[in-house]
Order: sequence, then structure tokens, then C-alpha cells
Amino acid sequence: MPIYEYLCSKCRRRMSFLVLVSSSFEPACKFCKSRDLEQLFSRFAMPKSEEKRLESMADPSSLAGLDEKDPASVARWMKKMGREMGEDLGEDMDQIAEEAAQEAAGDDASSTSSSDDL
Repeated sequence: MPIYEYLCSKCRRRMSFLVLVSSSFEPACKFCKSRDLEQLFSRFAMPKSEEKRLESMADPSSLAGLDEKDPASVARWMKKMGREMGEDLGEDMDQIAEEAAQEAAGDDASSTSSSDDL
């Protein structure tokens, strides 16, 4: 079941169509209903085997930019690893990362203020 992508010449919007039977397929713009569409070359993805995904995660370069003391950095790394394994961490992960960053900022502020008291 191929997915075809088109650009409407009239309204300049992109759209995709899942085509089950190509012989009866006549595309029309989903927005302005024009039939003046230009077929685009679609991007494609090559799936990796689980072994290849694990190998890429074990590569030390995958840790580039990771600061284990920075919660935001750790959250970005976790999202990257989740995407690599095909897992959707969802909006909860964003909220947890934001809370961790706020806590870390609060800890830094309290340690700075306590050192001023000395």
C-alpha cells in the first residue's frame, strides 16, 4: 500500500494519499479540491534491525553532548534513545524533564545563597 505525496498547484499545500487500488486513484486537493496536483518524491525510511539499533546506541559518539549533571541534557538523551528504540515516551517525559530542570535550578540557587551566608 503505497503512500503518494502531492503538492497542489493552486493552494501550494502538501498532502499525502494512501492508495489501495492505483487503477482507480484520481487525486484531488484535500483543501481546495483542485485536481492540478504535482506528485512529489516521498522520503523513505529504511528500518534497522534491533541489533543495529543496539549497536548504534552502544557507540560512544551517541553520548556526545550528554552532561549527566544537567537534567535537561539527560532528558534529551533519553528521548533520543527512545526514538532509536521506536518507543514514544510521550508528553509525560517532557513534564518530568522540565520539573527536573526546575529542581536543579532551585538546588543551584539554594547552594549559592547558603554560601553567601558564610
